[in-house]
Amino acid sequence: MTKFRRLTAVAALLGSVCASNAYAEGTVEVLHWWTSGGEAKAVGELKSAFESQGGMWIDSPIAGGGGDAAMTALRARVVAGNPPTAVQLKGPGIQEWATEGALNDVQAVAAAENWDSVLPPVLAEIMKYDGNYVAAPVNIHRVDWIWASPVALEKAGISEMPTTWAEFNAAAEKLEAAGLVALAHGGQPWQDATVFEDVVLGVGGPDFYRKALVELDADALTSDTMVAAFDQLRILRGFVDDGFSGRDWNLATSMVIRGEAGFQIMGDWAKGEFLAAGLVPGKDFYCIPTPGDGFVMNSDSFTFFKVAGDENLKGQQVLASLIMSPGFQKTFNLAKGSIPARTDVPLDDFDDCAKRSHEDLLKATEAGALVPSMAHEMAIPRSVRGEILDVVTTFFNSDMSSKDATAALAAAIQRAM
Repeated sequence: MTKFRRLTAVAALLGSVCASNAYAEGTVEVLHWWTSGGEAKAVGELKSAFESQGGMWIDSPIAGGGGDAAMTALRARVVAGNPPTAVQLKGPGIQEWATEGALNDVQAVAAAENWDSVLPPVLAEIMKYDGNYVAAPVNIHRVDWIWASPVALEKAGISEMPTTWAEFNAAAEKLEAAGLVALAHGGQPWQDATVFEDVVLGVGGPDFYRKALVELDADALTSDTMVAAFDQLRILRGFVDDGFSGRDWNLATSMVIRGEAGFQIMGDWAKGEFLAAGLVPGKDFYCIPTPGDGFVMNSDSFTFFKVAGDENLKGQQVLASLIMSPGFQKTFNLAKGSIPARTDVPLDDFDDCAKRSHEDLLKATEAGALVPSMAHEMAIPRSVRGEILDVVTTFFNSDMSSKDATAALAAAIQRAM
């Protein structure tokens, strides 16, 4: 569909002679938990873009708990019959609310703008319920990244970034021998789970990852491959410094920025810390995927709840169209450090890490190796995710054997299902 035809279709959809008139009448109340740093800046870009169309944006930020507090507030408002117009929501949470009959769809907008042709199929399905779009993705974060300090690597005599777990382990030993922290890490359950899922992908590959951490297949969960993944996680635990407990992820990133640590395994939101410090990718810091094939995807999105009133309904449609517009996807993701959810947005103004992420995303999509993040709530219900995080964190902070951890993981998931 040509750009002109898309614009014409959207204008007709919104029941206006021209799109700008429709935009001027939209109203949205947006509930989200982006309240600090680059996240607040990024949501501010969305607010400004909506208001620049003449719409009314009512901001409802709720800080804390990685969204837990926001979800509690959302539940209370839905029960009271007063849901927000749009809510920051992701993964299976979208499907859970849709199953309860709480969501409006924006399928007419998606069809008019042909979202199916510009979104990776894995992501598109997460945004849909019963074949219709009920959410719009604003970005794609890659979770399986290694960030590295050239200064630390040079001090340790490491000339190349590792591409296998064996090479990573060998490089980490050299960093420790040079008196440096090998792996900067924060001892929080979601950080432990981030490293764990990256290891599972690297050790088992995307098909195994999908069976174990998405489909929750019992054979995969109790397999020798899962034992091997825990074995590698145990090795990584040995490369973490004694002060890791409770450390926030950005403080771990700062250790790499200062050259005190050689590596950090973290999603591409860490890149924002390097860029904020004035560092240049490829020169002042390195980025490379964790060992193995595939791409672990995290994505932020907004979901549209059942509301009354023409202005609110129109606001949902306008917001959905705006979120998926190429211009907004570019502006938002330059602020957020992620890459556009749309695969057709030019990346000329993005940094080399983002370009590598986009290139690998396309390859993984083509190869069927794009997998949703378990740790970041893209793959499984929160209740099951919580059980996995408990086992992984217990393992990370104890001398539990890999075989015992594998058995505990399978049992915990069985309890939660």
